[in-house]
Amino acid sequence: MRNLLRVFLILLLLGPGGGWAQVKDLKWGTSAVGSSGHRTLVNLAALLNREMPDYRITVLPTPGAIVSVKGYATGQFDGYYGSDVAFYELAHDTGRFKGFKAQIKRYPVQSFWVFTVEVGVGIHARDRETYRQWRDLSGERVFTGPLPWDVRAVLERAFSTLGVKHQYVEVDLASVGALLEAGRIKAFITYTNAEATTAPWIIETSLATDWAILNPSPPERELLRQAGFGLVTVSPKVFKKNVYVDTIYYIPFYYGLHVGLEVPEEDVYRMLTVIEKHAAELAKADKGFEQIRKDMVGMQRRGIEAALELVPIHPGLARFMRERGAWDPKWEARVAKP
Repeated sequence: MRNLLRVFLILLLLGPGGGWAQVKDLKWGTSAVGSSGHRTLVNLAALLNREMPDYRITVLPTPGAIVSVKGYATGQFDGYYGSDVAFYELAHDTGRFKGFKAQIKRYPVQSFWVFTVEVGVGIHARDRETYRQWRDLSGERVFTGPLPWDVRAVLERAFSTLGVKHQYVEVDLASVGALLEAGRIKAFITYTNAEATTAPWIIETSLATDWAILNPSPPERELLRQAGFGLVTVSPKVFKKNVYVDTIYYIPFYYGLHVGLEVPEEDVYRMLTVIEKHAAELAKADKGFEQIRKDMVGMQRRGIEAALELVPIHPGLARFMRERGAWDPKWEARVAKP
């Protein structure tokens, strides 16, 4: 009996190739500490490390999500925090990816869409009568986000569309509230995740000063729509403070926590199944997962559509969507080949 038990334990430890089974390390890049992307990946990694013990995920913060995408493409990371905005620039060799193609060792793919990010503007509450629309910020010192960040790219593009010629100021996230209070900046970027929560650094800003949402005016909203921007309304209750408006008008885009083809189809499929099964648990820990909790499949569908022509689809994500009857045949040509 003792010999049988010994054999059983040995078989448990043996991998499929007959050698000792090894845990696969997965270095996953995300945005800076204090950002939504970092918080979200920390929560996701905790779940996956528990439910998929054959993987050991390490969360690696970077100055911004785009740095994690570039890091994957150049072989530094195994996973990345990528948006349709970043993928657009990558596919078109423009913006922050201008001239980057020569450095690419492996091309990113889309494998898991986690939430939308909705972008807008905040000002000091005392300036509500001074600034009534985004174009009133022309000539003013504005922090539109750290240089590498996708949320900054979205807001800067919207400002450019409206002709807002502001003075960009690069500041440390921890000092935004103090600088706004002192009048050294007149506005800063605000955003939500999944229309349900915001970033830790914005919560900290709320403790340092009294700020208000500055909405684009109705004519500005129409100009943005004509230029191809989507607009959504978000409840001010998300910020758990008075932001002095009844409705927030934000520009949304899609974010995902992706891995590449180095993670096999079967493992990405398992990963997505684990996330789907534990979506409520994730949303309880981080409201950024609220869209996943409500409609995991629908969120993947919308993300795929947003980036369909920009980056290929991981075969594991394709299998997940097929098995749930949510696959669109027009996507077939965009499935990545191992």
